[in-house]
Amino acid sequence: MTQHADGRGASLVPYPSLLDVPYELVEHVSWLVHTRRHELRSPWRKLSCFKQALLTLAHLRKHETLAQVGAGFGVSEATAWRYVDEMLEVLAAWAPGPYEALVGPGEGDFVIVDGTLIPTDRIKADEPYCSLKHRKHGMNVQVIAAPDGTPLWFSRATPGRTHDLTVARAHGIIQACRTRQILGLADRAYQGAGTTVRTLYYHHNEQPEHYREFNRDHARLRAPGERAFAQLKSWRLLRRARCSTGAAGLTPRPPTARG
Repeated sequence: MTQHADGRGASLVPYPSLLDVPYELVEHVSWLVHTRRHELRSPWRKLSCFKQALLTLAHLRKHETLAQVGAGFGVSEATAWRYVDEMLEVLAAWAPGPYEALVGPGEGDFVIVDGTLIPTDRIKADEPYCSLKHRKHGMNVQVIAAPDGTPLWFSRATPGRTHDLTVARAHGIIQACRTRQILGLADRAYQGAGTTVRTLYYHHNEQPEHYREFNRDHARLRAPGERAFAQLKSWRLLRRARCSTGAAGLTPRPPTARG
């Protein structure tokens, strides 16, 4: 068995392991790598397209360090970093926008719109990334989910201090719902988004009964949206990002195989 050393001289020993992602997903990502290599006219690498895709997905899914994942594939930490960096650019360019994500739902349907914070290891000087709501540093990621909680779209990450409604407008979520004539259910952070995004009523206990009933129905319909966040956080890189905030902006979309 071959041992590898990381930059600090520690010994890394590769071992057999399994990755809990569909085989079709790895094949799909490997085809994206294959296309990118031919665009760059650089088809020959130490790892095949399939193994580069597998290396990248293992890093995103399990959040192992690049030294660890590189040792498992028999490449250096620097080579693993280049492979992952290249693959993130490919995935970010391939990912659909909110307009494409809302093609499926028809008029009269609704989607769940919400945001979450991806914690990051940052210093106090990084003020734009400090979320006052969560009292921690992180990146804001917006999610569009189907009524059953199936994720339809994840946004790029933006500084955690940014308000949810500001981020949703910047990513075109509000405009996409308006253009597609699809109702979006959101929490109070999105109040003022417009008629296509409905939020809870404030002080509903002081309002007539139908206001309270609306809030109850609204909360019940939005509850499955937590499944989308659970799927997002199943990619352990997104539970606490160790990479720079610039790189984190490319990583929040968990890749999914499309037919």
